[in-house]
Amino acid sequence: MRAVIQRVKEAKVSVEEKIVAKIGRGMVILLGIGKDDQEEDAQYLADKIVSLRIFEDEKKRMNLSLLDIGGEALVVSQFTLYGDTKRGRRPSFTQAAEPKKAEELYERFINLLQGHNLKVASGVFGARMLLEIHNDGPVTLVLDSNQ
Repeated sequence: MRAVIQRVKEAKVSVEEKIVAKIGRGMVILLGIGKDDQEEDAQYLADKIVSLRIFEDEKKRMNLSLLDIGGEALVVSQFTLYGDTKRGRRPSFTQAAEPKKAEELYERFINLLQGHNLKVASGVFGARMLLEIHNDGPVTLVLDSNQ
């Protein structure tokens, strides 16, 4: 399971020109599900993400977590995180999970974040979305449950 996380001041996601979710200060989490991923991968990433100290304290050091600041999370499915561009010019997505499995793990991941008493918003799985991000810093990190 792969996640690209961005520290944000605010973010929103729209589907067909309608805002379906928005958050204030917190993280946008672009989440890709691999074909071999299991619930343990979702648990690992959820626990890691909520505890990552990427928010600034009073000394301007990245020393606070999403939990510490009472931040919000916006989770957006992103199968293209498993795009393989080693051969040719068109990415291959053979390492991405099939949609049914991916949606189940995506929903499980969201539930795990909510279990930490966070406000969690999400995009629409499988939809074409427009994502507006006010990246703070910018701070962007890539996490992989298999590394």
